Amino acid sequence: MTKILLVEDDKSLREIYGVRLLAEGYDIVSAGDGEEALAMAIKERPRLILSDVMMPKISGFDMLDILRSTTETKDVKVIIMTALSSEDQRKRGEQLGADKYLVKSQVGIEDVVRAVHEALGDLPGVGTNPVPVSQPAHTYASFAPVSPPTSATSANSSSAAASY
Repeated sequence: MTKILLVEDDKSLREIYGVRLLAEGYDIVSAGDGEEALAMAIKERPRLILSDVMMPKISGFDMLDILRSTTETKDVKVIIMTALSSEDQRKRGEQLGADKYLVKSQVGIEDVVRAVHEALGDLPGVGTNPVPVSQPAHTYASFAPVSPPTSATSANSSSAAASY
């Protein structure tokens, strides 16, 4: 089963994307920030990383730069998702080696799923058997554990949600 690392500091979005990608038959591991994602990328060896840009500790851009300069992760497919729609930000993502750059306000969940399939070269109907939504291969319990929110984390989540 193809493994995807989902990197998103907004827990609700992480759950929404994770559950939908599980329904497609992917094995999902998740991280709440770029620092955690870097460690998980080396440990879990995902085929694709789907990452937000604006996150605590290490931004998605900085994480991508490190991924591309690390032997174990330099060839992993990376899709960047962000609220930043400026052309400069898009170019920065491309220069750092993002395989795709999605602006959250311009795409829906099905667009994200399609981008994942395209990046992995496993479009449905072309030799794949996605799991029906009513019968996911895993439960959400298979996600990596997320620490309970602290007052600092709650403040970050509120500001992250507001920036979305």
